[in-house]
Amino acid sequence: MKIDFSEPNLSKATTLVLGVPVGTRLGPQAAAFDKAVAGAIRHAMETGRFEGKRKQALRFPAPAKAGVGQILLIGLGEAKSLTATDLQNIGGEIVDELQAAKETHGTLAVEAIPGCKVKPAEIAANFAYGARLSSYRFGKYRKEKAKEGQLVLERLSVQVKGAAQAKRCYQPLEKIGEGVFFTRDLVSEPANVLYPETLAKEAATLRRLGVKVDILDEKAMRELGMGALLGVAQGSVRKPRLVALSWQGAKRAKDKRPIALVGKGVTFDSGGISIKPSAHMEDMKWDMGGSAVVLGVFRALAARKARVNVVGVVGLVENMPSGTAQRPGDVVTSMSGQTIEVINTDAEGRLVLADALWYCQDRFKPRAIIDLATLTGAIIVALGMEYAGLFSSDDKLAKKLAAAGEEEGERLWQLPLDPIYDKDINSDIADMKNVGAGRGAGSITAAQFLKRFVGDIPWAHIDIAGVTWSNQAKPTVPKGGTGFGVRLLHRFITDNYEGK
Repeated sequence: MKIDFSEPNLSKATTLVLGVPVGTRLGPQAAAFDKAVAGAIRHAMETGRFEGKRKQALRFPAPAKAGVGQILLIGLGEAKSLTATDLQNIGGEIVDELQAAKETHGTLAVEAIPGCKVKPAEIAANFAYGARLSSYRFGKYRKEKAKEGQLVLERLSVQVKGAAQAKRCYQPLEKIGEGVFFTRDLVSEPANVLYPETLAKEAATLRRLGVKVDILDEKAMRELGMGALLGVAQGSVRKPRLVALSWQGAKRAKDKRPIALVGKGVTFDSGGISIKPSAHMEDMKWDMGGSAVVLGVFRALAARKARVNVVGVVGLVENMPSGTAQRPGDVVTSMSGQTIEVINTDAEGRLVLADALWYCQDRFKPRAIIDLATLTGAIIVALGMEYAGLFSSDDKLAKKLAAAGEEEGERLWQLPLDPIYDKDINSDIADMKNVGAGRGAGSITAAQFLKRFVGDIPWAHIDIAGVTWSNQAKPTVPKGGTGFGVRLLHRFITDNYEGK
């Protein structure tokens, strides 16, 4: 979908979209337009009982002399409480309404909203950003005739006084959206197309934006002693990869120490010898969601030339059962030298992250590490599909991440880390085992396991198992891959480290 910005000229609209707050107070331009069409907008609001409440929409034919085909009123809710995220959600709702009407071109007229603290240029930019996020569709494998669910809307024209400024406000948001779309694309790909080698190639495309990308093959990882990651990969014909990324955008010497992002990249998780039930196993194509988020963040940062240093590590494997697969009871030696008794081969993500985390802190010496992983089903039991689980060794880091999540509508809920849980992963024959005893505290014991591979560096683990894929659309998140985490981490890095 194409988005463009222009100065106000409501008579040159197609389907005209007007945002109306509670109280139905029209802006000066909309009021003048209403007067020119003999009060048709006011009449429609009164007869349609339109009050400007959130989620309220009213579409009606425009009078012949209006010069437009249809008018769509969108409720903004209480103006004084509108945030940037609210405006983005409304932008997504506008796309939904135009899509439902099978419109190919809509024109959104934006004015200052009485009582709203956000300036018109920023209002327009956030409407457009939300609309852009909502427009995503993954239709790569559909035949041309299979149009159900595909986007009909081809263009959204945003009219606002000071269009050039609105466009400038929108441009960095558009780059973040590109990172979100990159992540959604990767998560949506089937496992026969996206596997460790091809996902590494996708990471390599970031080089054109100035990201340094190093790809380690199986031999290189074996030389480094990554027995935990390689143990997961040994049952598959798909060879593992480890990708290290670096974006060096900081200008001042004191900013040089990087922030690190680490992602789990299990491109398909059958469970290995501890095989999963067949029902919904197809969903395990997106068990590489953490790695996709890391790549999406890098794309966003590099595309807008962010003034910050960030490094990333993603461990890429496929977990399959075969005659060469890892067995329950095997003991592997991680890059850190710590040994792990593998009790359950379906608890493989933490094994991949163990070596990726150690490699990251050992090579880059970052000021903080944040890892993302579709790690445990237990986090879905605890938090459902709304929040991601947050675990951290540093309360200040956790608060910054949670604040960024609230700003972007990608919410985190912190759960405890405590040495008391360590006893659940102590092994009788190795330094640790990869799962705890029984079914309790599964997400916590997984986080305790990871904590053993980060040393003293401030660290946070985000379990995104419940939020990486959605079967229910939201205003800025269509069904399917969500891209959850890209906006959150971009905000976290921007607010706390860029240029500081």
